[in-house]
Amino acid sequence: MRHFCFVSVVLVLICSVMADDKTNSPLVTRQQTKLNLKGAELILSAAQAKATDMKVAMNIAVVDDGGHLITFARMDGARPASVPTALTKATAAATFRQPTGPLPANGEPNLLLSLGVPAAAAASGGKMTTLKGGVPIVVDGQVIGAVGVGGGSGEQDAEVAQAGINMLLKALAADSKAP
Repeated sequence: MRHFCFVSVVLVLICSVMADDKTNSPLVTRQQTKLNLKGAELILSAAQAKATDMKVAMNIAVVDDGGHLITFARMDGARPASVPTALTKATAAATFRQPTGPLPANGEPNLLLSLGVPAAAAASGGKMTTLKGGVPIVVDGQVIGAVGVGGGSGEQDAEVAQAGINMLLKALAADSKAP
């Protein structure tokens, strides 16, 4: 009897979904812009060049829109402790769809907040941080991934991440103008 009731409920739900086709909404999303390895490697290369120009050894992570790692580099001399920080910044920027940074609106440092950053990152499974240096990659108004950088000051990290993203956007613009 339970099996019959379950099957009946499922059939009713399927029929109601099919009958409610007034909105003509698709069942799947097609033709999305996705960041691939070639694009991620271009970003990584440009970010490394910027970090080299700044004379700061950094850890640089490039992730897709879900925060999954595509490529990563730990530059010679970069602090090993900044590896998970770069990954967390990239994941947070991708999944929250915004740059990472301090929570207080005025951006003033807060000792309690600073002490809570590692705990927040650990509690969130490495998906949240209040440190600067995570920047989403936006193409055609859609977040397709993010870059997370660790090893410099927050401002330096964000600058390196943005340099990588700018190179991708420049290459995409050049591609769209090609005949």
